Amino acid sequence: MDAAQRDGVIGYVIGTGPEPVPYEASRHWRDCRLSEELFVWQQEQIELETSTTDRASESFASIDLADIDQVLVDRLQLCLLPGLGPRSLSVLLQAFGSADAVLRASSADLQRVPGVGPKLAHTITTASDHVDVQRVLSWCRDNHVEILEPDRPGFPCRSPYPTPLLELDDTPPLLFASGQWRASDEFAIAIVGTRHATPYGLQQTRNLVRDLAAASVTIVSGLARGIDTAAHRAAIEVGGRTIAFLGGGLGEMYPAENAGLAKEIRDHGAVISEYSPLAKPRSGMFPQRNRLIAAASLATLVIEAPMRSGSLITARLASEMGRSVGALPGPVNSRASSGCHHLIRDGGTLVTNADDVLELLGPVSQPIVTTAGRVGSDSRYGDIGEGVPESALNRSEREIRNGVELSLNEIERSILDHISPTGTAIDEIIAKTELSSPRVTSIISVLEMKRLVRRLSSQYVSRI
Repeated sequence: MDAAQRDGVIGYVIGTGPEPVPYEASRHWRDCRLSEELFVWQQEQIELETSTTDRASESFASIDLADIDQVLVDRLQLCLLPGLGPRSLSVLLQAFGSADAVLRASSADLQRVPGVGPKLAHTITTASDHVDVQRVLSWCRDNHVEILEPDRPGFPCRSPYPTPLLELDDTPPLLFASGQWRASDEFAIAIVGTRHATPYGLQQTRNLVRDLAAASVTIVSGLARGIDTAAHRAAIEVGGRTIAFLGGGLGEMYPAENAGLAKEIRDHGAVISEYSPLAKPRSGMFPQRNRLIAAASLATLVIEAPMRSGSLITARLASEMGRSVGALPGPVNSRASSGCHHLIRDGGTLVTNADDVLELLGPVSQPIVTTAGRVGSDSRYGDIGEGVPESALNRSEREIRNGVELSLNEIERSILDHISPTGTAIDEIIAKTELSSPRVTSIISVLEMKRLVRRLSSQYVSRI
């Protein structure tokens, strides 16, 4: 057994069943090993114990469980059991149909499920000894934390469940959320990278994220030191949306210095965890968290990652989910960017600016409504408002079908809005936008190059 397996890191990251699969057997980036940044947690355990508050000593005004829906109580009882990871939990729920059925099952029946041994079966049959549901619910109420469920309204049922996570084989039956997830947050990019970022990496993160967040792209990351922190902060600085997925409980913020940042994120998005809010972070939680970051985003961008960086695991998971993956190159002799260069060599998209990221996002399966701004600036047509009729400048909420649309100026966007997927006459576009014929034809050519429209004939064009 190698060091990574011995520390309990790989099982739920790579494996599709109860048995862990060695990272070396994965399809992508075979030369990459698990990050030294993951193993640094072994040295940081002392810091964890001293930098977080032991919530066990706190008292809460108790919630009467008789007032709480029993399905939620059962799910909390099961999902928060120690030693029960997302893969095994998913298998158990598939085998028995509900949390209630799992909790009522005998030890013998539980052990018939692949991957469930006597120890785990005993933990499940004595679940009430291990999970204080009343205390968890009281903490959530007192700290304005919502419990989200994928198949029904949660507690207290204000925010929706993040629908992209439903594509996972091991969709979390419960999520704890501080802040609010919105439907528009589906138009998201994951920004990940090393905890030990260089000034170059931090500056590039700020530049990219500010442009993307200002254009209504939601920034998803993990609230870790380094690149994650820079990404969240840059999104907030321009009033953008950002989502943080934690590798621990909401009540045990790690690193401790990001507790203030977490509060800011709640006002600009959400801080989300699948773990009990009273759970202290442990090394195995972070690779599991990475799958949520990858699944919640249309694409994953790696900014600064050494060869053994855990962010490459997030990129691999995104690729295996069918998401786009990109990487920002660094100096050729930079160890901090060696993983990014390896990723680009193996087929990841090279990204240097926000427009590259929008191409990475690509088309979405369902249009997403957003009050989208625009990335960057464009002087090809002079001042946007100069000589342009008001009918061509519609800044209301729009449906975004492709990330590239966020690179359009207002005139380009207006013309695109007047083009139907079934085909529209160019003369009709000219009449509706009140723009000149040469200007409309020129902009249609630009939209063609961006692969947003196609010409059906010399007089008709359709939206892709």
